[in-house]
Amino acid sequence: MICTFFGHRECCELDTAALKIAIEGFIQLGAEVFLVGHQGQFDSMVYRCLKQLRRTYPHIQVCVVLAYLPTKNWEHEDMTDTMYPEIEGHPKYAVDRRNRWMIEQADYCLCYICHTWGGAYKYARMAKRRGLTVVNLGHAQIG
Repeated sequence: MICTFFGHRECCELDTAALKIAIEGFIQLGAEVFLVGHQGQFDSMVYRCLKQLRRTYPHIQVCVVLAYLPTKNWEHEDMTDTMYPEIEGHPKYAVDRRNRWMIEQADYCLCYICHTWGGAYKYARMAKRRGLTVVNLGHAQIG
């Protein structure tokens, strides 16, 4: 089973402990592969929690799914857990194509959505419409 994540670029009010508990809930449901993006504070928080949880659950696979191929600016980053799906199209739409690809792979979606506009809401809603189990740690309703 595969779990993906969508959340706002800034998520100051999100409690790391709550995020960890929610991820552990998906592990208990059978999720073993976790696909997370590479933009914004939410993605960073998720990745840190997944790395910590991998110590307790060594069988889980963590994949940071890149929308763009790494550039020289990334040469000092740890690229161990990264993957770049083969998705064609104009670079302008790379994040959109990457997010749609993650939804197509996933069974579960964990979100942090506090308002009903923007990309995070759009992809959480898309995940719900595709039949994924969607859990939102924010306070907005996913329509």
